[in-house]
Amino acid sequence: MGAGKDGRPVRDNYMKKNFSLDKLKNISSVKNDLTVLRHMWFGSKKGDDHAARLESFYGPQAAAYDAFRSRFLWGRKPMLAACAARLADRSNMIWVDLGGGTGENVDMMAQYIDLSSFKAIYVVDLCHSLCEVAKRKAKAKGWKNVHVVEGDACQFAPPEGAATLVTFSYSLTMIPPFHSVIDQAISYLSPEGLVGVADFYVSGKYDLPMRQMTWSRRFFWRSIFDIDNIDIGPERRAYLEQKLERVWEQNSQGSIPYVPWLRAPYYVWIGRHPTVGHALHEERVERPPLFPPTFLYTQSWEDPEPDMEVMEINSNDTVLTLTSGGCNALNLLVQGAGQVVSVDCNPAQSALLELKKIAIQQLEFEDVWQMFGEGVHPRIEELYEKKLAPFLSQTSHNFWSRRLWYFQHGLYYQGGMGKLCWVLQCLAAVMGLGKVVKRLVNAPTLDEQRRIWDSNFIIHFVKHGPKLLVWLFVKFVSLMLFNKAVLWFGGGVPGKQYALIKADGIPIELYIARTFDGVAESSHVRKQNYFYYNCLTGKFLRDNCPTYLRESGFAALKGGIVDNLTVSTNFFMDELKARIYTKVILMDHVDWLDLHTAQSLAEMLARQVAPGGIVIWRSASLSPPYAELIRKAGFDVRCIRRADQGYMDRVNMYSSFYMARRKGKKD
Repeated sequence: MGAGKDGRPVRDNYMKKNFSLDKLKNISSVKNDLTVLRHMWFGSKKGDDHAARLESFYGPQAAAYDAFRSRFLWGRKPMLAACAARLADRSNMIWVDLGGGTGENVDMMAQYIDLSSFKAIYVVDLCHSLCEVAKRKAKAKGWKNVHVVEGDACQFAPPEGAATLVTFSYSLTMIPPFHSVIDQAISYLSPEGLVGVADFYVSGKYDLPMRQMTWSRRFFWRSIFDIDNIDIGPERRAYLEQKLERVWEQNSQGSIPYVPWLRAPYYVWIGRHPTVGHALHEERVERPPLFPPTFLYTQSWEDPEPDMEVMEINSNDTVLTLTSGGCNALNLLVQGAGQVVSVDCNPAQSALLELKKIAIQQLEFEDVWQMFGEGVHPRIEELYEKKLAPFLSQTSHNFWSRRLWYFQHGLYYQGGMGKLCWVLQCLAAVMGLGKVVKRLVNAPTLDEQRRIWDSNFIIHFVKHGPKLLVWLFVKFVSLMLFNKAVLWFGGGVPGKQYALIKADGIPIELYIARTFDGVAESSHVRKQNYFYYNCLTGKFLRDNCPTYLRESGFAALKGGIVDNLTVSTNFFMDELKARIYTKVILMDHVDWLDLHTAQSLAEMLARQVAPGGIVIWRSASLSPPYAELIRKAGFDVRCIRRADQGYMDRVNMYSSFYMARRKGKKD
């Protein structure tokens, strides 16, 4: 390291100089922000027409406009990302940005799509000062295909005659004749074109569920924005939806610079010319009481192999299943089911399956493998912003936008069961069993796995130790790890299911021991049992994973059949009423119900399952009392397997597995 004339290292002088420059930049930035705020809050809007009023408002703040708005207009990036994601495969496009101001949207769009994909980009604005900034920016950036048009958006039309994309980025609320500008934009929108809107809003008194606000919020925000001649009422979006078909939308809120606590509501909306179908609005859903604020299961905890042996899956099937981790719903499609409806009352489980579905549709296999095979992805934030978020429902986006860190810390250590697995791994390490677990999950053969399991000192002690000491040890472990709270929040075992286990006369500790011992003795974890390999390592292996994570299964799903999956956040009975099914997978759902509700479910199955259709379920009970109710409702009921007769399946967590066929002839 060299030294300056004063004997101090050159590096010290360089750092001091840089610090001073940064300090000056920060001071300049605050000064510019205050200039913008002064004109926003106290500036007058003078002029005889709209153009003059815009100039009086924006002219003095034009130079500082972009830096301030980047921390205020939160809907711009998701709107541009959503449009770009839907235009990714097109070229030679025409884009018209109405009320485009300084052209900042063009600069942002370059993050999501190559600007050379556009034959021409028109930035149209009525404010002279903002247009001058846009022209200088286009020249500095070398944008040869960008044309800045100072003029009225209500009268502009692209010379080419049609536009692939028309955007309103926080501009529609500032255009008084909004009917005219929307009509004009639609007049030159190409048949396959998109309209993208990002803006502030308040809901109507009776609006769609995901938009709805209280009267106080509606009054407050509409009054605040009205001061700046900005009308954020619901009329503009209502008119858009009268003229166009909604493809996608998000409703959210964002912070305001130098204004603590307050968060301004904004929306992003993508529309197109109406088609034969109809875009349904999304219902507002809340997690049920006593559910954690996240999912219970990161993967499906029922072995699909025995299911496929009895389900007779074919392309004519419409299958209803519980969601859980979603792996088995995707497996049904790979196995050839025509339509699969996956339902869960926990919106977090739906968010997990929806993310898997969108990832399969939008990403390549290696990215999907890192996300859901390894459970970790180093570029998750970039992928989420550009590829995933633009297609997620609002409920799922609200869930995942705050939990992307799951894919940084390990997806399979999150959620109820994930946390339980993490705790058990920590306990194993503290008890000196870390190396044993590692040897167990990497045992090259089932025989070697059995030897490791049986020779472990804890297992040996439980099987052959003094009865009193064994009893005390088992009761202590049961009290700490298998109490009702841990079983529910960690394993998803509710009180009614716990009662079924006790009714069979099996202490919970013996029930758990039977589960694990059966897996260790009968199922090769390293090669065959991805359920427990995942629990013990926090990831899957490429040759030991759910079907959708195998390259062949992924390719089949990405080829289009994943589109046949409907993810519903609803109660099972309500979704059962919605259509006729040929196959229904109850999982262990009926274990959670009282007998009166189980009776209603059996009667509904009789009405909604087609003659010859198949219903399957698992139970923590050896002889679940509701099996007779389903039989009386008109089904031939058969017990396929029972835990007291030996090993059940790779999960081995249930006491019985049943199949019921609806009586009557098939159509």
